[in-house]
Amino acid sequence: MANIDHREILDIAKQQFNEGNYKNAEVLLGQILLANSKVPDVYYMLGTIQYDKGKFQKAIEFFKKALELNPAFTDASIALSILYNDLGRYEEGKEVFNAAQKSLVEKSRAADPYMDEKLAKKHEELAQLYFSYHRYKDALEQYVKAHGLTSRKPEVSMKAIECLVALGSMRRAIKDLRVLIRDYPRFTPARLYLGKLLYNSSRIAEAVEQWEGVLIRDPNNAEASSFLKIAQHASIAPVL
Repeated sequence: MANIDHREILDIAKQQFNEGNYKNAEVLLGQILLANSKVPDVYYMLGTIQYDKGKFQKAIEFFKKALELNPAFTDASIALSILYNDLGRYEEGKEVFNAAQKSLVEKSRAADPYMDEKLAKKHEELAQLYFSYHRYKDALEQYVKAHGLTSRKPEVSMKAIECLVALGSMRRAIKDLRVLIRDYPRFTPARLYLGKLLYNSSRIAEAVEQWEGVLIRDPNNAEASSFLKIAQHASIAPVL
C-alpha cells in the first residue's frame, strides 16, 4: 500500500512541478525522499527547484544523485551541464555532457529525434560560449556535432561557417556556403552571406550574382537590394 501511495504522491508532485508550482512540488518530493526513494525523477525535480531558488550547490548534488541512479538521464545531464556553465565551470559541464552521450551510445538506445535535438541544442550552447571567448576552433567542433544531430542543418551550418571566417579560413567558408546553397537553394541567409564574403574579397561580380539570386526568389528583400546599391558604387567599402 505504501508503494502505491508514493506513486500517487509522485504523480501529483510531477503535475505540480510541470505547472510551475515548485513550492508544493518540493513538499511532496520531500515526503518521497523520506522513504529512501530511488526514483531519478525525484532528484532531478528537486535539483531544478534548488536551481530556481539560487541554491546551486544543492542543485548540483541532486542532479548528480539523479545521474547516479540513471547515468543515461538526459534531462539531468543537460541541467547539470548548463548549471556548471552558468557557474563558469565549463570543462566540468563539457565532461558531464560527454559522459551522458557515451552512456546513451553504450546502451544502444533507439534513435529519438527529440533527444537528438536536445543534444544538438547543448552543443550549440557550448559553441556559443566558446565563440564568445574567441575559441573559434572549439566552437566549430561543437557546431559540427550539433549539425549531425539537428534538423536545423542550414542554420547550424551558417554558425559553423562564421567560425571558419573568424579563423581566417575564407576559402573553406566560401566553399561550404556554395555547398549549403546547393543543398538548400531557398535558404536566403547563405546567399546573402556568400555575397558579403565575395564582395569583401573584391569579387564584386560574383557577389552581385548572389544578391540578384536572392531578389529573384524574394523581390522585396531589403538587405539584398541594399547590398546591390553598394556594389554599384564599388569604391570598395566593406559590406558588414
